[in-house]
Amino acid sequence: MIEVFWASGSPNSWRVLLGLELKGLPYESRLIELGRAEQRTPSFLAMNPRGKVPVLKDDDYIVYESVAILAYLDRKYDQGTKLFGDGPEALGKVWQQVSEWTSYVEPAILEFARPIFYGRAAEQAPRLREIVDFLMVEYGVLESRLTLDEWIVGDTPTAAECLVYPTTQYLLRAARKDDARALDLGLLPFEERFPAVARWMRSVESLPGYERTYPPHWRPAPILPSPPVTIPDPVVLVPDPPPAE
Repeated sequence: MIEVFWASGSPNSWRVLLGLELKGLPYESRLIELGRAEQRTPSFLAMNPRGKVPVLKDDDYIVYESVAILAYLDRKYDQGTKLFGDGPEALGKVWQQVSEWTSYVEPAILEFARPIFYGRAAEQAPRLREIVDFLMVEYGVLESRLTLDEWIVGDTPTAAECLVYPTTQYLLRAARKDDARALDLGLLPFEERFPAVARWMRSVESLPGYERTYPPHWRPAPILPSPPVTIPDPVVLVPDPPPAE
């Protein structure tokens, strides 16, 4: 039995969930509450001494680090999508995209998002603008590729989708925060600046099982029923935690 230990809103967790759905593999979801430090419990640290998500447990086998998990799933299970392509040429292209994304683009996205989620957007505005300038170039490259092709590598979704989509959503969640909008950083409206990327994102969202991967705490709150209703105690809102591997 496959068990996946993950956190809501963590792009690295999200990519593993997408990979599992693309492979069509049944799995048990183990949602870890980072705010309660569940990733620091002895039982979790026994699986990953770094205390980070995601972690995948397949019977007695345990693997952590999101890209390593995707590689394991693709090698272990033949069913579903070939996450790293079919053949050496496709394998090389997928790994090229994965390496470029994790080495250059993803660190910039995380550096952009953290001060916004922690209420320091205004004081970090000059650096945020520098990052946006860099990201505009990188997404321009992706836009050119997706203008010609439906998917990032080849004719089907791959591990490239599993990496690029969640961190792009994480970027947009940060960019759409009020503090970021007030700075007019130039990334929005994203859909107008990068229409092919936006079309590609909709294609990812139409994949079977996508809804099961969406971060639960990102979903809109349910509408309260008509009176009479019980008004809950005030809720103290906290910033989104930074993503964890």
